[in-house]
Amino acid sequence: MTRASAFRYQAIADALRIRIGEGEFPGGRVLPSESDLSAQYDASRVTVRKALEALRDESLIDSRQGFGWFVATDPLRQSLGRLGTIEAQLAEGGVETKRHILGFGFVTAPKDVAEKLNATRVLEVVRLNLADGQPFARVTVWVPDDLAAELSYTVAEKMSFYDSLPVSIGGATQTIGAALASDADAGLLQVPPGSPILRCHRLTKSVDGRPVIFSEFVFPAHLTEFVVDLPQADASIAPTGLRLVDQP
Repeated sequence: MTRASAFRYQAIADALRIRIGEGEFPGGRVLPSESDLSAQYDASRVTVRKALEALRDESLIDSRQGFGWFVATDPLRQSLGRLGTIEAQLAEGGVETKRHILGFGFVTAPKDVAEKLNATRVLEVVRLNLADGQPFARVTVWVPDDLAAELSYTVAEKMSFYDSLPVSIGGATQTIGAALASDADAGLLQVPPGSPILRCHRLTKSVDGRPVIFSEFVFPAHLTEFVVDLPQADASIAPTGLRLVDQP
């Protein structure tokens, strides 16, 4: 490598380090693509990649196949050992949370939702959850219309459904799987289309066993970890928060 090219990649690394330090790219956010950075700094992609690799060596940024480069950050952790809202769990860790309601209305239940809730008409609420001001999850919640008749947009924005429904919550079953971000979710979560996500489906029941809430959560995979306690137990006792579910 010539002295000029070495100076060039170091100058680009310095510039990106300043932009990250000033908050232009918060923790977990995706950086412009290598081709975009090449255009911004009038440099070859080889030089840009060398600058990015230098910042990765400093643990300032990281990369994933098919995802690109992003500002390194510790994933936000959620426990599967107890039923609760993601906002409550994140708040316990000192993370500031906020909801933006993207859709609120009574609709004909999609087929899978109708089967889960035994309901043909439901309240559907779509929201974007923020963690410390950054997109963290796209959440869609469905509730049978007879239970949601008194719910308002304001209630959905400010309160958990666990606290606002006229029933006592008994428990829930949650399934988690890997998927790829749709164009719509990628735009909301500020990740590349087709990048890895975690998709969670949760069916919540009342104390008398009635299905009362069906929820879908979509998280950027690089920002989220799920934690399960595994106490020593005999084969007849399942680990806390974890069990195998037969798939239809």
